[in-house]
Amino acid sequence: MAIYPKTATDRRVPHANLKKVVAEIFVRCSMSEDDADLLTETLVHADLRGIHSHGVLRVPEYVERLTTGGVNPTGRPCVTSIHGSAIVVDAGNSMGQIGGTYAMREAIKTANATGVAFAAVRGSNHCGAMEWYTLLAAHENMIGVAGTNALPTMAPWGGLDKIVGINPLSVAIPAQEEGPLVLDFAFGATAHGKIRVYQQKGIPIPDGWAFDTNGEPTTDANAALVGLIQPIGQHKGVGLGTVVGILSTLLSSAAYGTELGNMADGPKAGRDGHFFLAINIAAFEQVEHFKRRVDKIVREVHGSRRAEGVDRLLVPGELEASFERAYATEGIPLAAITINDIADQAEKLRVDASKLFV
Repeated sequence: MAIYPKTATDRRVPHANLKKVVAEIFVRCSMSEDDADLLTETLVHADLRGIHSHGVLRVPEYVERLTTGGVNPTGRPCVTSIHGSAIVVDAGNSMGQIGGTYAMREAIKTANATGVAFAAVRGSNHCGAMEWYTLLAAHENMIGVAGTNALPTMAPWGGLDKIVGINPLSVAIPAQEEGPLVLDFAFGATAHGKIRVYQQKGIPIPDGWAFDTNGEPTTDANAALVGLIQPIGQHKGVGLGTVVGILSTLLSSAAYGTELGNMADGPKAGRDGHFFLAINIAAFEQVEHFKRRVDKIVREVHGSRRAEGVDRLLVPGELEASFERAYATEGIPLAAITINDIADQAEKLRVDASKLFV
């Protein structure tokens, strides 16, 4: 994952204070307290783990969707069909985190009986960081897998038209004594939200992240936001993104690719799709034995030879876990513009933003 550069205007915000203010903002958008708390928890979870592209940076965008963008703040997800371990969920045009959490919990519940369960979701919206969902399964001694469709930001390799989303995939695998192994990445070289973080800070993005509108590599965040995200592995990234997009949408009749909308006009409310897979380890193997073997894999990585200048070798999820431990006590470092945006939304909705720093 990207380690976001720190700037002089960043401020540390206690995560508990952040939750209180953001949850109250969402309540003022007509969400129930439970739904507002859940949506807030997913965003602050992302920020605690250093995934700022999917954290409270999204508050203004979400407020707009909930109040004027056609998303139903009281939408209720439900199972529309279930055949063995195949589940279809209609998210009811709720925020994606509400429908997505419901769907993964349904998959976990079904996998307790069937061993494996796959939930295909339609009628949803942007659902945030995918590791939120796979960790729900890992905490239940299951392997969690999740993917989502995204607005098109990539072109076919060698093309110039945005028709493929970066369509992220997450896998979480529990361990016994080590932390869970958590993979969460999109098939673009970066996420659109990460470029926004660099734009907010007024600094160039790294080489290899984006093309401009002419298909030329760029480090200008503004040019990148209107241009194309580069796929990882060239044509391989586009292919993987296409497959995850299909798994996320076609099984539930959700909108794929350009059917969902575009980066200029935004997404069409209630058209997004995701998938959630829960694999019950106990249906295949003795759980503690499995988890001890995961421990062994992690420790093998830790103990292997390092290149010069490398202090420690990490498995997926360990860097995020280290951020979470630090930020839980030191506060979450947020860009000044993110804090100001939250304060602006709070003022509009008559929420006391001074609670952020009390």
